[in-house]
Amino acid sequence: MTRLGTGIGWRPEIAEAVERMPGIDWVEVVAENVCPGHLPASLLRLRERGVTVVPHGVSLGLGGADRPDEGRLTALAERAEALGSPLVTEHIAFVRAGGPLTASPRLEAGHLLPVPRTKDALKVLCENVRIAQDALPVPLAVENIAALFSWPGEEMTEGQFLYDLADRTGVRLLIDVANLHTNHVNRGEDPAEALAELPLEALAYVHVAGGFERDGVWHDSHAHPVPRPVLDILTDLASRVDPPGVLLERDEHFPEPAELERELAEIRAAVEKGGGPKAPAAVSRPAPEPAVCDDARERLGLAQAALLSALVAGTPAPEGFDRARLKVQARALAGKRADVVAKVAPELPVILGPRYRRDFLAYARRTPMTGGYRRDALDFAGQLLDADGGLENRARKELTRWWQERSGPAPLAPSRLARIRRSLTRR
Repeated sequence: MTRLGTGIGWRPEIAEAVERMPGIDWVEVVAENVCPGHLPASLLRLRERGVTVVPHGVSLGLGGADRPDEGRLTALAERAEALGSPLVTEHIAFVRAGGPLTASPRLEAGHLLPVPRTKDALKVLCENVRIAQDALPVPLAVENIAALFSWPGEEMTEGQFLYDLADRTGVRLLIDVANLHTNHVNRGEDPAEALAELPLEALAYVHVAGGFERDGVWHDSHAHPVPRPVLDILTDLASRVDPPGVLLERDEHFPEPAELERELAEIRAAVEKGGGPKAPAAVSRPAPEPAVCDDARERLGLAQAALLSALVAGTPAPEGFDRARLKVQARALAGKRADVVAKVAPELPVILGPRYRRDFLAYARRTPMTGGYRRDALDFAGQLLDADGGLENRARKELTRWWQERSGPAPLAPSRLARIRRSLTRR
């Protein structure tokens, strides 16, 4: 088992601060945000100092009905090798649904969604995890996720589901204590009971993050300070097993470095309060299992496609779901789409000004995401240009130019005026 220590999620916005922070043993980077051939200089400097870097995937969709995409697995493997990582991590979640398996349109969630804790879903997940394990050059650990809603007809608790997953596949577990708190608030699940059922001998490391509560719903924002209840769950976990690593996640609204260092100190204190080192039990090697029948994948695929369609395409909620919670999740997905598109296409909020978010949310309500966020940005701009939405002439011209430069097979040649402007700027 790799001993990691105390770490923090590496993000470009805090890269310099992370390099200067004392006591950082390792960092975690979102796998999809780095290119193996062009690693950020900050990560290279950290590696040269002996700081471990772990790639954390967000788009594989191991909990989906389809088998893992070979291209995504290859990309994750390449990042692990480029970073010299001792392991890679992903999520127990589905992020897309539909397609040939269900003979329905392919839909993208743009977010991690919970899998049902059923025997069918567990069989599919186990096979998907084994496929990923065989394709990766280092061990895989998978993370429990936060959820705003529950699936009807679930057959296992989260602890039982994760126990069986680890037992059948030998996969390591990345336990997010903030997600246990989220599921306590949103789904009434007791974090202590979940910890008691987990196979903590399979623990790879721990995530800690902040969030906020609104109207009785906890949002796992990764943009707020870590609350005391999350630290208390961390202490409970540390009283049961010595965590090989603990990491602070922060994705937005980054505070001053001193505030991040204070949170790291609180995390260390919470672990120490748990009672010190405990020897983990040995991890048994799982016995081979038969391949999953396509019927199980089809049943899971149909259920996930119906749910995702209700969340992103406005179709009726499947029977048994809490419709109010699904509406909260749908609004959250649309809001996240608007935020991420603004990051991958920062010109759009500049061109559209205050109306960007309003127009994008209106677009998201009627247009599901079927590709990545860059495709989503192009589709949004294209629909806005096609509609008679009252765009000012300046905004329409700038948006038209932006869309034309990115939607064709090759970038447009810069205009003569633009070339002159760049020439004068260089002078």
